[in-house]
Amino acid sequence: MYPDHTDRAPAVRAVEVHQPTPLTPAAPYPVPLVPVQPGTVPAVASVVLPDGRVVTGYAVAPMQPEPVAVKPAVSRTAVNVALGGVGFLAVCGGLLMLTAFVTALAALVTQLITLAAVIFGGWIAVQVLGSNRHGAGTTVNIRKAVIKRNKFYT
Repeated sequence: MYPDHTDRAPAVRAVEVHQPTPLTPAAPYPVPLVPVQPGTVPAVASVVLPDGRVVTGYAVAPMQPEPVAVKPAVSRTAVNVALGGVGFLAVCGGLLMLTAFVTALAALVTQLITLAAVIFGGWIAVQVLGSNRHGAGTTVNIRKAVIKRNKFYT
């Protein structure tokens, strides 16, 4: 198939022997080895073509179409849609529980934030409005300050 290369010596090839693999019959019954002749010999027909040639041969019966397969009463698409609906209904309960869980978790977080605000606000109120132990309040003296060149002078 390919041209031999002349620039190097031909390689010695080992002889390969291929054994045929026996075919197993596809049918469970043995296939007859002798061809079976039809019960009647078909008639020989001759046809004269428009250009004058004569064609002689056996008449062939027209091909019969395959029988139409019986369609099932329910289409596969309808079955798939119904199964999808059943699966969706099975999931809806879990989705309902998930939304209830998320709602409850949001309410818990809101209550915890409100509780922290109330406690912190109460602590601040006690600190600010509570009675001083020394009996006197804190005095803050505010004076006028003079600002020159970013320095404060009092």
